[in-house]
Amino acid sequence: MKKWLALLVALMLALAACGGDDAASDDGGTATDGGTTTDGGDSGFPDLGGREVTVGVENAYLPFNYIPVSTGEPEGWDYDAWEAICDLLNCTPVFVEAGWPAVIDQVAAGEIDTAADGISITDERKEIVDFSDAYMVVEQKFISQLDDDRFASADDVINDPDVIVGTQVGTTNYELAERLVGADRIQAFDQFAFAIQALITGDVDVVIIDDAAGLGYIGTNADQIATIDDGLQSDPLGFIYPKGSDLVNPVNQAIQELKDNGTFDDLGRKYFGAGFTITYDDIEEVG
Repeated sequence: MKKWLALLVALMLALAACGGDDAASDDGGTATDGGTTTDGGDSGFPDLGGREVTVGVENAYLPFNYIPVSTGEPEGWDYDAWEAICDLLNCTPVFVEAGWPAVIDQVAAGEIDTAADGISITDERKEIVDFSDAYMVVEQKFISQLDDDRFASADDVINDPDVIVGTQVGTTNYELAERLVGADRIQAFDQFAFAIQALITGDVDVVIIDDAAGLGYIGTNADQIATIDDGLQSDPLGFIYPKGSDLVNPVNQAIQELKDNGTFDDLGRKYFGAGFTITYDDIEEVG
């Protein structure tokens, strides 16, 4: 397990670079109706003038965003990352609980300024929202019951017509499962937690999930489930915005700085390393 976690941290830190938004100026100094952006002076970063930036989160997606029962206070990678971004850009993140996948449409409609929640960058989503540069890359894998000896590899899942795959609606995990096994072999759930529970009870044979999100589920149920090592697909993750948002270029500059100065490395070790022990049993249910 420690070796697997170390590999995941290394994968996280292999940060992909995606193009910035053409609607923003090269120096991040262009403003739209969303607010004023000025040059950052000596800091070298755009100054958002202390404006509030609403950030959509699910609060049910370890380790990105969640609410521990013990404190009742939301936390996670998304929270720390956006606090660090706003420290650089002189803004205040205001986190808004939003369901999945409705949060994408809410951002597209301009109801929320941006959304975190580990959103994979896809061409289809780019049709309705703008993306930031990628802040990390995750890998999709199958999870099976620990004592299920049918699956030595991902091909064993894909090639068995009787195997049912569980996943979450509206995700790239669902899209990949559909390509690999067809819609008839998929059982989709509103939250990954429900899919994992169905796996444990035997209602589905495997679950397809990002390895980052899978950490929390396996930590909770390490005596019952495990990943199948074969990686299925690598997905870059980015923040989303309404089309033409003036936040894209400033945040891209902040993302690059947080990569360069080691902040994202630190967050990777904090939330994706062996020291992260919070499980889904430890957090509040939402929705």
